[in-house]
Amino acid sequence: MSQAEVDGTKSEGGVSFSSEARAAVDALLAPVDAELARRYPGEPSTRQPVHTVYVPADVFAADTVQTWGREALEVFDTHAGTPAELAAALGVPADELLTEVHARVRAKLEREPVEDLRIDFEDGYGPRPDAEEDEAAVRAARLVAAAVADGTAPPYIGIRIKCMEAAVRARGIRTLELFLATLIAEGGLPEGLVLTLPKVTYVEQVTALVRLLEDFEARAGLPAKRIGFEIQIETTQAILGADGRATVARMIEAAEGRATGLHYGTFDYSASCGVSAAYQSMDHPVADHAKAVMQVAAAGTGVRLSDGSTNVIPTGGREQVHAGWKLHHDLVRRSLARAYYQGWDMHPAHLPTRYVAVYSFYREGLHAAAARLTAYVAKAGGDVMDEPATAKALSAYLLRGLDCGAVDSAEVTELTGLSRVELDALAGR
Repeated sequence: MSQAEVDGTKSEGGVSFSSEARAAVDALLAPVDAELARRYPGEPSTRQPVHTVYVPADVFAADTVQTWGREALEVFDTHAGTPAELAAALGVPADELLTEVHARVRAKLEREPVEDLRIDFEDGYGPRPDAEEDEAAVRAARLVAAAVADGTAPPYIGIRIKCMEAAVRARGIRTLELFLATLIAEGGLPEGLVLTLPKVTYVEQVTALVRLLEDFEARAGLPAKRIGFEIQIETTQAILGADGRATVARMIEAAEGRATGLHYGTFDYSASCGVSAAYQSMDHPVADHAKAVMQVAAAGTGVRLSDGSTNVIPTGGREQVHAGWKLHHDLVRRSLARAYYQGWDMHPAHLPTRYVAVYSFYREGLHAAAARLTAYVAKAGGDVMDEPATAKALSAYLLRGLDCGAVDSAEVTELTGLSRVELDALAGR
């Protein structure tokens, strides 16, 4: 409403707020408005991968993604060659939905088996002689650059460095420096570049990486904040500090707009809470508490969430594979229901159930979400009276399904009458 409209309205209503009072309110809240816009920019417009695959740096190769795809397809065809076999493995109905999911998952494993790949220089790699890690960092960057150039790289790819603690700090910084510098020399930083900072305990460790990246960008002639990074939440100190404050919220602030994600580390975090090895899992109460704190801290900031992994590998005979698949499938579905739309996968045999769980999640709710969104846009009401925030969530749900291949643009448009651009607008992207 314009000032003229306000002034025109006040004369009809008798006593009204003075222009001085309104101006004072605007002045009072102007800093708050600016702070809200800075701290809570909303959901990013980019695609979020459904998983992150971690591969030790010494075993990463030019054909790693293709190898994972072949191995995942082989185990899928061997132990779930038909929808009925898949249903038996997971304990779900062998219905039309699962038949559609089965076909889509097989096509996904052929087309894009890995959405996000992290080359690991931390726990999966371990301590090595400096010369060996130097060589591995340069080699990894050259392989990434080549994969990006020939179109075989996954949409997102990068490295996990060693943490910022004193014992390994210099080594982690050196690896990061070599990796980034080699990428620049080989043609530039890829659009889907992702870096991961593990085992963060203090806010200052996040600030330290920010300062390093600022320095690198300036020296390389890159735009400010070109390089972002994920923060791995693997320690109790990252959730609750010694001062009783939620450290993870302060870490997001300390990243100064560079934090792209918070990744929960299942086993390190559980161990730091004293959970014995047999009970360290994504669904343990300590995991749920940590992830709930992460979720609230990240809400609205544009920082995305990722759950952890299971270390139960679906290999061996059919019974063992099916048991591992059911565990993994159920954990992924649990995460999705709790708005954790990404997780870690540690083995090619995890890929089939990652995509079965994800695709089922988006396909089984497709028609209901489309109907509710259509009714909202048409202001037609219906069985559920949705508000703008829910319409935003419904649009985001459909967009996530589109991004991963669970649903197609044509069927979403047919059901909703909305284009991708219109869905993006409703989702606030």
